[in-house]
Amino acid sequence: MESDDAHVSFDCRFFRVYKDGLVQRHRPIDKIPPADDLLTGLRSKDVVASPETGVSVRLFLPKVMDPVQKIPLLFYIHGGGFSFESAFSPRFDAYLKTLASQANVIGVSVVYRLAPEHPIPACYDDSWAALRWVASHADGNGPEPWLNRYIDLNRVFVAGDSAGANISHTLMTRAGSIGLPSVMWSGWFWCARMLAGRLMTICGSTYVQSTVGCRILD
Repeated sequence: MESDDAHVSFDCRFFRVYKDGLVQRHRPIDKIPPADDLLTGLRSKDVVASPETGVSVRLFLPKVMDPVQKIPLLFYIHGGGFSFESAFSPRFDAYLKTLASQANVIGVSVVYRLAPEHPIPACYDDSWAALRWVASHADGNGPEPWLNRYIDLNRVFVAGDSAGANISHTLMTRAGSIGLPSVMWSGWFWCARMLAGRLMTICGSTYVQSTVGCRILD
């Protein structure tokens, strides 16, 4: 009997692809629904940012202390070797909840399409589409009420860990090359290591007027 290995066309530490097109990931992708945090008052929900591709985002709105005050926005891209994890996974959901509530920022966590079913550059294009969706709220007339009412597009941060850091760097390069009207970039940073539920120190200035990469240290 022929071994399973004979039917494998590609194998790596993240996934295995069989000759019939079947993809077997070496670790599961766990997902949880959005849920409000009764302890901190943070609210969360999922929104489709690009109906054409199905790309969606999970939004995190911290407790509103002043209904007329605009607050910064953190655009976050999860890691996972471009091929696993999700903004809907427990670890990233918990991380963004903690970060949004303690830093008092609106979190936008992107669910991009994964390899190998959707090879690179799908992840870059999906994240760019989500970032453009955020920018569409600049005049206060975008599709998402939370963003229309609360975000300050003069204070936008782009961040990511691992593969997400790579994508975030690419997004900022693209934004610098072709522009994204009505958005003032306050900075971008990448996570060398992310510990769920624990905030880490950002090196460098909190608010800067140019694109600055800041490594996250635990």
